[in-house]
Amino acid sequence: MRAVTGAWRALPGRQRLMLAGLALLLVLVQVKQPFPATAPLHHLPTLTLLLAAPFLLRRRPLSDPALACIILFFVLHTVGGRYTYTYVPYDGWVRALSGHTLSEMLGWSRNHYDRLVHFGYGALAIFPVREALRRHAGLSPRTSLYIAVESVLAVSALYEIIEWLVTLTMEGSVATDYNGQQGDLWDAQKDMALAALGALLAAGALAMRRMNDGRDEGRLRLRPDPLHGEGRE
Repeated sequence: MRAVTGAWRALPGRQRLMLAGLALLLVLVQVKQPFPATAPLHHLPTLTLLLAAPFLLRRRPLSDPALACIILFFVLHTVGGRYTYTYVPYDGWVRALSGHTLSEMLGWSRNHYDRLVHFGYGALAIFPVREALRRHAGLSPRTSLYIAVESVLAVSALYEIIEWLVTLTMEGSVATDYNGQQGDLWDAQKDMALAALGALLAAGALAMRRMNDGRDEGRLRLRPDPLHGEGRE
């Protein structure tokens, strides 16, 4: 218990707040749980993260933005897990605000919350993975970004394989709820494609920001020094 308390206290205040917020959400989504048979499978990864994060962050620290990306993904996943993804009532939420549903406006015939989370995984994983590789493995910006993209592709494919293997051990209706395929034969391929798209967009944004930062640094070096009339070094 002392080790847990010590690891928790060692975290920066903002990171403790983010983890506490995720823990609170994990508790709230269990209230009147509509799918108790599949809820443990969906929420076990979030619980594992909350238990391991203080120790991992003490040994391998991450910046607040990097941890925020991880937390945001798990927020999306935790909300989806409550409704086993297939039944996330986003249409009801949007109707309450606008009087219309997303499915009506966009012509959707299935629940696309799972697509959002797969895209979000790809987009949100790049920054923390890249930072961890640079900070703790000493890799260059280009190499760390490349490996971050490759890791998203690999983990996304591995997840689909594990999901398939887990559903083989379940009863029919529970397996259908957990898998969330919603009758789409190409569901796994689309999920992986969206994760890849999110990763590529995030990697492109980081690469462009690094290029712009390099240009700004170059301009500062070339700006005339008012005292000596020479470029700054």
